Amino acid sequence: MSQDSTLQLAGLIKGNEAALVDELITAMRNKLMRFDKASESEIRQQTAQLLKLLELNIPKTTTHNLNDSIWAETKQLLTEFSHARVKQGYTPAETASIIFSLKEPIFKLLRASLTDQPQQLVEELATTTALFDSLGLYTIDVFQKAREMVISRQQQELLELSTPVVQLWQNVLALPLIGTLDSARTQVVMENLLQKIVETGALIAIIDITGVPTVDTLVAQHLLKTIAAARLMGADCIISGIRPQIAQTIVHLGVNLEDVITKATLADAFVIALKKTGASITNSAA
Repeated sequence: MSQDSTLQLAGLIKGNEAALVDELITAMRNKLMRFDKASESEIRQQTAQLLKLLELNIPKTTTHNLNDSIWAETKQLLTEFSHARVKQGYTPAETASIIFSLKEPIFKLLRASLTDQPQQLVEELATTTALFDSLGLYTIDVFQKAREMVISRQQQELLELSTPVVQLWQNVLALPLIGTLDSARTQVVMENLLQKIVETGALIAIIDITGVPTVDTLVAQHLLKTIAAARLMGADCIISGIRPQIAQTIVHLGVNLEDVITKATLADAFVIALKKTGASITNSAA
C-alpha cells in the first residue's frame, strides 16, 4: 500500500461516509439479510465509526497488516461489531459480508475519480481489496471466538440445569440423573451436590440413575467418586434406579458397590433414607 494510495482512499472516504453507509444498507437489503430497526440503527452507527477510523488511520500506515498498533482501535470496534452480531443471531457469513459490502461503493468512488488514470485505479482497487479483506477476515475470526464462548456458556448452563439437587426431607437430598454421565457432567454433579450438602447439612443423598441409559466402567467410576466426595462432607449416599440390565452390567464389569446401599426405585431409597435419619414411618388408616 503506497502513501499515494492511502491518501487517495482516505480522501474518498472523507465526506462520503453517509452515502457509503446508505449504499451498504441497500446492499444488505438486496441480499435479503435479516435485520430489524434496532440492528439496522446499530449497524449504521458502527459502520460510520469504522469509516471515520479508516479515514483517520489509513494515511498513517502503508500496510494493511492489522497487527500494526495503528489498527488497535479499529480492531476493538470490529470486536464489538462481531459480538453484537452474535447476540442478534447473525451467521459468520452475514457478519463478514457487512464489511465486504463496503468494497463495492468505494470501488464506484475510485472508478469515478480515476477514470483517466487506469494504472492508478488498478493499484487503488488492489489496495482497497486487501484492506477490506483483512478487516472482513478479522471479523470472522472474532465472531467465531465469540460464538464459541456463547455456546460454551450455554452448555455449562444446561449442565447445571440438568443436574438439580432436590431436598426431599429434612437431612435428605435427591440427585436425579438423566442422560449420559461423562467427566464434565460428573464434575458439575459433584459440585452441585457438595454445595447443597453444605447449605442444608444433609446426612443422606440419594443418587437416582433411573434416567441414565447405560452404566459402564467409566460411569460407575464417576458415581463412586461422587459418593466418596459426599462422604467426605459427612453425607452418606444411596443409589436408586438400579434396573435388572444395569445390575447385570455392574456385576459383569466387576464394579465394587458392596459398601453402597442400592435400591430399585427412588421410593425405596427414600424409605431407607428416612429410617437412617431417625424418622418414623407409619401407615395411617384410610
